[in-house]
Amino acid sequence: MDSGKYFLSIDNGTQSVRAIVFDAQGQLVAKSKTTIEPYFSEQPGWAEQHADYFWTALCKACQALWPLLPISKESIAAVSVTTQRATVVPVGPNGEPLRPAISWLDQRQVDTKPSLGVVESVLMSLVRAKPLVDHMHQQAEANWIEQNEPQLWQQVSKFLLLSGYHNFKLTGEYKDAIASTVGFVPFDYKSQQWADSNDWKWRAMPITPNMLPTVLPAGATLGTITAQAAQQTGIPEGLPLIASGSDKACEVLGTGCLDSHTGSLSYGSLATLNIVSDKYLEAIPFYPAYPGVIPNTFNVEMMVQRGYWMVSWFKKEFGLKEEQLAADQQVAPETLLDDLLKSVPTGSDGLMLQPYWSPSNGDGPETRGAIIGFTEAHTRAHLYRAMIEGLTYALRESKEHLEKRSGKTINRLVVSGGGSQSDQVMQITADIFGMPVYRPHTFETSSLGAAIASAVGVGIHPDFNTAVTHMTHQGDCFTPTAEHQATYDKLYNEVYKKMYAQLKPSYEAIRKIQRVAI
Repeated sequence: MDSGKYFLSIDNGTQSVRAIVFDAQGQLVAKSKTTIEPYFSEQPGWAEQHADYFWTALCKACQALWPLLPISKESIAAVSVTTQRATVVPVGPNGEPLRPAISWLDQRQVDTKPSLGVVESVLMSLVRAKPLVDHMHQQAEANWIEQNEPQLWQQVSKFLLLSGYHNFKLTGEYKDAIASTVGFVPFDYKSQQWADSNDWKWRAMPITPNMLPTVLPAGATLGTITAQAAQQTGIPEGLPLIASGSDKACEVLGTGCLDSHTGSLSYGSLATLNIVSDKYLEAIPFYPAYPGVIPNTFNVEMMVQRGYWMVSWFKKEFGLKEEQLAADQQVAPETLLDDLLKSVPTGSDGLMLQPYWSPSNGDGPETRGAIIGFTEAHTRAHLYRAMIEGLTYALRESKEHLEKRSGKTINRLVVSGGGSQSDQVMQITADIFGMPVYRPHTFETSSLGAAIASAVGVGIHPDFNTAVTHMTHQGDCFTPTAEHQATYDKLYNEVYKKMYAQLKPSYEAIRKIQRVAI
């Protein structure tokens, strides 16, 4: 192992773009961050952002990094890109974006159904896969563009995910990582390659094989940094760009999760709980297990859509005081929000929140969030704590589901994402899960996962298991408080787990009334 080698990771998340350099032991050497607007919305439910906006933010993040770097740029051995999942960028013949990227947060859909053969359709119905097939067709961004912007669709040369777009801008090559390929595209998640020519996915969307990039396993070289990209970013020309994976896939790797007994919990804009499996396993029937960064592994995932997005929503709607004080004191607003959590007792004095702002884990389109138990004693602090507790209840439910599906007990939980920075959130997590929870040695776990792929790709570490051993380290451990755990167990089993079933008829009625009104 050459401890003099360093790795640049570029992480285009939902809230920011970060450029980070790690050493061969996984220690963060330097970091810069450019905050971004996740999307703009011209119609209700739309979420778009210009691809060039993301690229410009990437360039800014890189250029801001170099003055902070205590080493020579020439010591950097490789670069890897990890991005938010399922954000699509249709481009023309020269790689120019033809329209704004459609974000993973976008909710538009088409009303049509896929053109399947009669026998195929019957078989899908028999195995109860037809609803998912129809859902994929309706949600696929390519179908919406083809049906609503047909002239533009005719100009599409390549249909890229955001990761593939950044890779093209950096190298001029249409290549992407297998573990970045998550979205409504004709990908076979079991074989971890583009779908076979007879696969129904080609008939569920208008994408053709020539529109798609070449996908390569993590550790493979996607290309080298071009002169133009070097000028724009400051990254040394000729540096190899190494395949890694999506932000979630890299996060799982960066937390050191390598098996089905370790849960990787992420308090991100999309809150998730993952386990790693050598075998393909669907957490929910017909919902795929995504590719792990380590080749031929799978991340079996449960999710809570717009999970920690709720914290951003709370700050915007109720956290002006903390935002202003944080700016004055030059600290993160979350530090002051921790004081709100401390001021409210376990269980938020009976205020309960169901965090289903968007459908998750196969929930129906009628799904909505709910808050019950309001009294005159409740304050915004109670609301904030109830949000954190509700999100954690949902993730505990996900853990129990994963254990049932995999037949294996999750006996270790590693927490990453924005919430992991809060001691209060970590303690609440330990109390609700009723088990010790660990914080990684670095908050930047998705970037670390990308760096691990780079280290393997250029031979600094011989394989992924060795790289994980050397580059991931355990941070703080939080153990449950017996009294708080007992309270949470009762609230979880006697209230939370019953909320969705009891409220579902009301959600369906609301959806029906709104649809008629529109």
